[in-house]
Amino acid sequence: MKLSVRLRLTLLYSGIFFIAGLLVLGVSFLIVRGILDDTRLRLQAAPEFLPSHAVLEPSGKVVLVKVSKRDVLNAQQNYEQATMTRFLLQAGLVVVLLGALATIAGWVVSGRVLKPLYQVTDTARRVAHGHNLAERIAYAGSNHDVKDLADTFDLMLARLAHAFDVQQRFIANASHELRTPLAINRTLVDVALRRPDATPDAQRLGESLLVVNTRHERLIDGLLALAESDRPVLERHQPVDLSEVASHVVDHAGEEADAKSIVLHQALAPAPSKGDPVLLERLAQNLVENAIRHNFQGGEVWVTTRLSDGEAELSVANSGPVVPAYDLETIFEPFRRLRADRVRSDRGTGLGLSIVRATARAHGGTVVAEPREEGGLTVTVRLKLAPAPVLREDDFGD
Repeated sequence: MKLSVRLRLTLLYSGIFFIAGLLVLGVSFLIVRGILDDTRLRLQAAPEFLPSHAVLEPSGKVVLVKVSKRDVLNAQQNYEQATMTRFLLQAGLVVVLLGALATIAGWVVSGRVLKPLYQVTDTARRVAHGHNLAERIAYAGSNHDVKDLADTFDLMLARLAHAFDVQQRFIANASHELRTPLAINRTLVDVALRRPDATPDAQRLGESLLVVNTRHERLIDGLLALAESDRPVLERHQPVDLSEVASHVVDHAGEEADAKSIVLHQALAPAPSKGDPVLLERLAQNLVENAIRHNFQGGEVWVTTRLSDGEAELSVANSGPVVPAYDLETIFEPFRRLRADRVRSDRGTGLGLSIVRATARAHGGTVVAEPREEGGLTVTVRLKLAPAPVLREDDFGD
């Protein structure tokens, strides 16, 4: 069981009080016990008969009657037992009552002491779940350790927000600066290939340049997508059904699958999640394209969406060559392929699964790859479920 800091402090306060109370009760018990023992010792040293009982005679004279020391000692022993029993009961009751009051006071005091820390925790939780880096704690209390923690956390949020802004601007600028020259090169090569006086050698050279240019465009797109997906989803957090995303991706992948005579199987059950629709579509597209390109001629691909263990799940399996289990982690690293030459461009840039993992992590999800006994892979993405809609009275009508 997980105990909160407030409860731990309360238990510590009450525990210390009860221990101190029991120590005081024990010391008091010994003191009273010693006083009574001294009285008994004095009685034991007295004569056999003690003039300890006054009697009023009919004549009006008061006479002291001697009582046996044994009777006095017995009476003293009964008195001591009754006194100590009453003392322990009353003192124990006082300790219990004061301990209960100390527990309540400890709960209240610890709550007031930890209130600034709870404020820091709540703000951190809202930033982590809501992805709003503009929010600050702005603690205005007295200058102590908790205020130092709050100010440090605000400084960290400010630096993170600045870093994300710089990254976003860099991605936008890089997207424009890198794609524009490649688009110009492609246009110039196309124009040169369409010239009537273009020789066969020039046409072959132009076609090779177009292949290289296309590969560079795909590489840049992959790098930009990886940079865009390898950060938490901030403002584009909205409900997305993975079944709809997968269906759209499968429909657009039909032409590439037909070129290799690959059969696409779909089992798309509702799988509501939340996140950026564009990034999630790119995730599903990379999985399906990877399953088609790393497949046999006439192979098969299975695309499945469902709810599993409280999470939305997208699974893409494909036939193909047998993948060793020790190579599974390698395929998620950028520019790494299994038994593929880096120069080849027909199987992509080696960033597909890297983008998948980065996108899943940015959405708080996970990616797992498992080899199939018949060959090929099964890649499964699990994301958090979309929150249930909040119903208001207006939603029910009259």
